[in-house]
Amino acid sequence: MYRFCSLLIALLIMSCSTDAFNGLETLDDTLSENRIVLDNVIACAASGDADKNAISVFFYPRSGATNIKYFETEDATFDKNDFDNYRQVIAPLSDVFNGYLKKFDITSEVEKWVIVSFDEGGQTHLSNPILLKQNTKPTEYLPQNISIDTTSTMPNFSWKDGLYTDTKIYFQVISDANNNLLSGTYTFEKQFQYYSLDNVVLNITNGTPETLKTETSYGFTLMGVSEDNWVNLFSVVPFEIE
Repeated sequence: MYRFCSLLIALLIMSCSTDAFNGLETLDDTLSENRIVLDNVIACAASGDADKNAISVFFYPRSGATNIKYFETEDATFDKNDFDNYRQVIAPLSDVFNGYLKKFDITSEVEKWVIVSFDEGGQTHLSNPILLKQNTKPTEYLPQNISIDTTSTMPNFSWKDGLYTDTKIYFQVISDANNNLLSGTYTFEKQFQYYSLDNVVLNITNGTPETLKTETSYGFTLMGVSEDNWVNLFSVVPFEIE
């Protein structure tokens, strides 16, 4: 039952070095001949549990997304809003929750700004700039901060923050034993009930998810995300309905 934890954390630490600025072109060059949609890719980044310099840049690839790219500045001193400061870097791209989400794996000792882009509907869509903070605020892995009431097929999940107090939004995933995403939701509150949308501010769930069953293994994944899209808190907890 604990394979939920080991699987997702193992995915996080698989990485390839991008410290050498081996970029192909600037983000500004890429966009020069395309129609642009700003702030329209849901994305965030987290440092690894065992190695803070092993960073995963997670994003939600909507159906039909193509030409997925990763861009980064040389360091965090560059203007995040100047696309000429971002250079494309080739980094490993892999599936999370069997492809419902995806992530780029990079290795960096330097904090920097990064952006994910993809094409959809004849336009290039960009994420908000993400500030990598692996040195100043390495991601905390705190499964012990999660409380789950499993006395119902609509379990309640609640949690506490760790050291960092600047988390702005929380992303929750309920997954099955095969690591398929059942629901993906965002709340401002430190609480979510499956599958109630009363306090949900953003929902990436496809349709209405299945009712949870007793004596069946599930996983709860939480990301606490700051305003600059850095994951302060990352927790993965297995559970069963009583």
